[in-house]
Amino acid sequence: MATINKTQSTNLPWLFSPTVDLLTFTGSAVVSLVLVAVGFQLGWVHSDTPEWTWVTAVLLVDVAHVYSTGFRVYFDNAELRRRPWLYVLAPLLSFVIGMAVYSEGPLLFWRLLAYLAVFHFVRQQYGWVALYRGKANDHDRLGKWIDGTAIYLATLYPLIYWHAHLPRDFEWFIAKDFVNVPMWLEQICRPLYWLAMAAYVGRLVHRGVRLGQWNPGKDLVVLTTAICWYVGIVSLNSDYAFTVTNVIIHGVPYMVLVYWTQRKEQWVARPTSVVWRVLRFLPLLWLLAYAEELIWDRAVWEERSWLFGDAWHKSSWHVWLVPLLAVPQATHYILDGFIWRRRSNKDVAQITQSAMSAEAN
Repeated sequence: MATINKTQSTNLPWLFSPTVDLLTFTGSAVVSLVLVAVGFQLGWVHSDTPEWTWVTAVLLVDVAHVYSTGFRVYFDNAELRRRPWLYVLAPLLSFVIGMAVYSEGPLLFWRLLAYLAVFHFVRQQYGWVALYRGKANDHDRLGKWIDGTAIYLATLYPLIYWHAHLPRDFEWFIAKDFVNVPMWLEQICRPLYWLAMAAYVGRLVHRGVRLGQWNPGKDLVVLTTAICWYVGIVSLNSDYAFTVTNVIIHGVPYMVLVYWTQRKEQWVARPTSVVWRVLRFLPLLWLLAYAEELIWDRAVWEERSWLFGDAWHKSSWHVWLVPLLAVPQATHYILDGFIWRRRSNKDVAQITQSAMSAEAN
């Protein structure tokens, strides 16, 4: 019986492996929700976010995952040579355009960056669903529409709720970076949201129970996205809850994907253990993230002198320094739309090769 279960598990359309997929998607969501539960017990949900939460979730996950794009592009000579114009122009234009926008007003700059980030966060969750559909060789048009509607509404409805209930006790970047929308828009989207979730569950049961075509990784992505976004944005009005539910399920899977798709020639031949490769991967991301946040805090935010030191008090720098510091983020958002396309990335195409095709090979 154990052998049969193992065979069935390996034949399912996992992106990486059953263990890695479960730890990546389910594990990150469970950690997020456990942190919310702990926050309830200790009073963090209804008070200021503890500093350790910012360090672990924002610095070590959110900011660090931005720099992981460098491993896919700027630390990969073969990839860098493949599309040099894209990889040079993306950060350059991000700085030039950012500087032009910031000169018109800081709020406009942060608002545009916030909506670019929102687009990136939403599209990433859809991207996971698309990868799992490709892995399962699922070309059903109705199924694609149901899956897409479910994952988009799992993210967009909480965002619409947020926009309709401003101000909240949390922001994306800064206060007033989101604009109000009328309450009726949220009221219209609410039944559509639950209808989309019901349609997804109906298709899941039909394909799984009746046809035996399970895709548990995709189902977990949709389920964990829906739960974490709803809890962090709709159910709770808390900066702490929003931080732990939003950041962890976004940043951790992205870093896993980058690590998994790394070209083997980028790692030293010895030692080749997974632990050693991870230790070469994460500390560099954390170092870059710390360096960036140190400059942000000393020159702009002036909030964490206990971690980064005394402020520089040079507000005259902001017109060029803020857009410059935002370049890694903006570049990450832009390039994410190019580097994970299966048609142009053989590493991603290999991940999404259907289980049936893999067996044939």
